[in-house]
Amino acid sequence: MGLKKARLPEGTAYEAFDQIDGSHSYRAAVPNGHIDYRVRFRPGGTVYFFNFELAKQMGLIDRDHPDTLTSALRTKILDTFSLQIINEYDLQKNVAIPECDIRPHPYMATRYLQLQHPDKKGTTSGDGRGIWNGEIRHRGRTWDIISSGTGATRLSPAYAMTKKFIKTGDQRVGYGNGYNYLQDGLSAALMSESFHLQGIETERTLALISFEGGSSINVRAGPNLLRPAHLFHFLKQGRLQDLRQAVDYFIARQAENGDLPDMKGLPARKRYERFAEYEALTFSAIAAKFEAEYVFCWLDWDGDNILANGGIIDYGSVRQFGLFHREYRYDDVDRMSTNIPEQRIKARYTVQNFAQIRDFLLSGKKRPIEAFRKDPLLKLFDRNFRRCLQQNLLRKLGYSREQTAFLLEKHPGQVGKLKRLHATLERVQSVQGTYRTPDGITGDAVFCMASLNRELPKRLCENARPLPEPDLVNLIRSSYARPRDLKSRPARSKTIRALQERYLAVARLVSERFHQGNLNKTLLQLTMRSSVENPELRLTGDGILHFTTSLIRNRKRLSAEETFRVIRRVIGIGEPRSRSRKIEEIVNRNLKALRGMNEGI
Repeated sequence: MGLKKARLPEGTAYEAFDQIDGSHSYRAAVPNGHIDYRVRFRPGGTVYFFNFELAKQMGLIDRDHPDTLTSALRTKILDTFSLQIINEYDLQKNVAIPECDIRPHPYMATRYLQLQHPDKKGTTSGDGRGIWNGEIRHRGRTWDIISSGTGATRLSPAYAMTKKFIKTGDQRVGYGNGYNYLQDGLSAALMSESFHLQGIETERTLALISFEGGSSINVRAGPNLLRPAHLFHFLKQGRLQDLRQAVDYFIARQAENGDLPDMKGLPARKRYERFAEYEALTFSAIAAKFEAEYVFCWLDWDGDNILANGGIIDYGSVRQFGLFHREYRYDDVDRMSTNIPEQRIKARYTVQNFAQIRDFLLSGKKRPIEAFRKDPLLKLFDRNFRRCLQQNLLRKLGYSREQTAFLLEKHPGQVGKLKRLHATLERVQSVQGTYRTPDGITGDAVFCMASLNRELPKRLCENARPLPEPDLVNLIRSSYARPRDLKSRPARSKTIRALQERYLAVARLVSERFHQGNLNKTLLQLTMRSSVENPELRLTGDGILHFTTSLIRNRKRLSAEETFRVIRRVIGIGEPRSRSRKIEEIVNRNLKALRGMNEGI
């Protein structure tokens, strides 16, 4: 795409930041995919958080740069990202803005599909309170950088519904006034770093700039921040040329970053077919990952709350549960969200839209979405979803990649039966049924399967025979389980016995292949690996909210660098113990509280 490689900063100049000036290759590649806004400097901001690790990965600061917010770096961050768009309201009201505060280049607010908008075709929707700051290339990888909370655009639901231009920061408008809030931005930063550590694809927070009154600008980055919705809005409107430009752009970026290889020199038909297959494999894999890791991410038909590369974006309704709370739904005022089991259905329908895109690009004619209900792409999705579910289970049980590949290739039937039995216990819900939460509804899971994954191999090392039902139930009962939930039932007793027998049968297959029949050695290895894959401390959505509140409560006590260190210590990124008693006190207090929320939503 012709980007220059980011130069590492010399001295304290931080010259790499200078490339982030609103310029972006998407603007020329997809001319009808955005609205340009002039921007001005927004005074009064403070750098609340800066992700030193991510900045080094992007080439914005040198690898040897200390995790210290120097005066020059702080100034550079504010100068680059403390921005507010000059929107239609400002122009209509002739708001006086000093010329020295206005940046020379326009910044994009991109267009994409959003189900909140009345027309359902994407003619009015897109970045309602954000801009694309630019892109930067470093060590063969291109990164997109966007900011949320930079002002109200005409692509917001508020404008689409009222047809009135919004004054940025107007408190009467609330969500639609173009501002973001520090608590939301910090929650997203914490959760995205936790997901990144778990190997879940996600955008990440680069910086948070806070202002008096609680508003903030949240700066995020990722290798490709296009959503399916960026493509779907052209699809829904039947705009073939614009759709082709957007798909070609996405393919080029993924190929350039090494995420969609072997595309060079392919004819258009092959490129679009491979693109569609890539999306089927991507969305089946993430749906399986979300189910395995109890990630609630509101997937829906518009492709708005997910990235086209399968990454998570916009953490407003994203959570990670400690148990399989399958009944949880987020209440978004006018509709309820999907729950975790339904995410597969929505991901599959997203792939059906990609099949429609492929056909539209190849034939030049847009056939109805119903015509693709039996498309081969969906069969590919189903096969890969099942395989990824089984891979995720074997990983969590402690099997190595080599052992997992062996089991899936030579003994898929055994693995499939083990998965079904495991899922049967995992999905048992309390007799209490569903009930209201502050942000939706939920039901309680009875069993903690992470405990089974982690503890069962230890117990079987002592005696390689199934545990009695009371012992296993006591081992895996969740904190939500009530006496009635744990009452023995014939069907459950049969499942508990069969699960352990199948567990041992699969372990014996691995011991015969890899350990000369030494089952105890296999179980010891499973014990070690499963303890890593099923940590006792899990950062749930409730835990994130608690941690966020704690950090904001201590904001006057913690510098930006100290905030970064506390986050890394609590999330578990390997940050060493601090010599600061203050930092360790905050860390320990939060860790203790988070352990009590380990099984929540």
